[in-house]
Amino acid sequence: MRRLGTGIGWRPEIADVVEGMPGIDWVEAVSENLCPGHLPDPLLRLRERGVTVVPHGVSLGLGGADRPDAGRLAALAERAEVLGSPLVTEHIAFVRAGGALTASPLMEAGHLLPVPRTRDALDVLCENVRIAQDALPVPLAVENIAALVSWPDEELTEGQFLYELADRTGVRLLIDVANLHTNHVNLGEDPARALGELPLEAIAYVHVAGGFERDGVWHDSHAHPVPRPVLDILTDLASRVAPPGVLLERDENFPEGDELHGEVEAIRGAVDKGRAARTAAGGAGTAPRVPRTRTAAGSGSGSGSGSGSRADDAVRQRLGLAQAALLSALVAGTPAPEGFDRVRLGVQARALAGKRADVVGKVAPELPVILGARYRPVFLAYAQGCPMTGGYRRDALDFVAHVLRADAGDVAPGVRRELREWWLERSGPAPRSTRPGARLARATRRVLLRR
Repeated sequence: MRRLGTGIGWRPEIADVVEGMPGIDWVEAVSENLCPGHLPDPLLRLRERGVTVVPHGVSLGLGGADRPDAGRLAALAERAEVLGSPLVTEHIAFVRAGGALTASPLMEAGHLLPVPRTRDALDVLCENVRIAQDALPVPLAVENIAALVSWPDEELTEGQFLYELADRTGVRLLIDVANLHTNHVNLGEDPARALGELPLEAIAYVHVAGGFERDGVWHDSHAHPVPRPVLDILTDLASRVAPPGVLLERDENFPEGDELHGEVEAIRGAVDKGRAARTAAGGAGTAPRVPRTRTAAGSGSGSGSGSGSRADDAVRQRLGLAQAALLSALVAGTPAPEGFDRVRLGVQARALAGKRADVVGKVAPELPVILGARYRPVFLAYAQGCPMTGGYRRDALDFVAHVLRADAGDVAPGVRRELREWWLERSGPAPRSTRPGARLARATRRVLLRR
């Protein structure tokens, strides 16, 4: 795998800081935030001076029950070619559920949700990864995610799941050590065991990020300094293998340039510490790989459905129904599926609604201004029973349409007029009211016109 070195996640808010930061070998940019024909000038200047740029996708949903969308794959491929990237990355997650496969309404999470570590889910994921690999002009690496909830009746550990995925598809792995820490706090999973079960030779690079703990739950915020336990996991990984690249992720609450540079240097120091331990051990690492244990379905890459198997429609439908039930509980207020921790589901549901409110407020910054202090409570009330179905821009329009259809007492008349004008400027005809009186008036007008 190509040597990348030490990098940082490129974000517009810190573009100038990153451009002038010493010791940055490469950057990673969110693929969906890039327009190939209009790349930001600071990013272009980095490319011109030889800094590698890797597009990092967040919307493919490779762990979902449906096959990857051809349009999303084409967009990811286009960005890789425009940037001259040596690889592209995505996540082992599902981000939407429902639709034709399950004969139910399509819902979007607006977030990365965990895939059940079962043989069915592994078969689907492997086939989806192969489809993506065939459509991309450069190698693909996939990232382990952080989770607040775990699926019941899982058949594999995280390390076993990732090992078999890499073994069956040849895909590279993007290992997020902050996510290993998150899963340690939230799910009790041992990061050292996960590292011991990984095919270390498949690692493309490593993510490092900060978070915070609240009420016993670790939130992978990417908005806080990297804590010592995450750096310790990075050191453990570097004591086992020399990672081709290590990158700091920071998405919000950006510190001053010196502090950001200090975080990068702390990451570099953690890798150096692990390298020293590996060297002292003769280059063979400080811990042997944990043998893969036999599961109920068998053992090794040939177990279960087999390394060359394809996920048939029945397998995809089973997975799709399970994912739709979980997502519906998180974003539409339906009962929690059997076997899930209802308290944790509540925490995740509130986090998803809060994220929707934050992102919609950024996508449509006029809305928090128009609604003032009422914006967040009104949006959270809307989010309880109205899942996102078409991305955050569509969500902003749907939210305003929902407010305009609500009883007049919810929002002051002057605010409603402003919202109506905002909606009309972006959507054309006004959304029709769903109140019984309005529906009756429309029906009466249709009858009169026919006469």
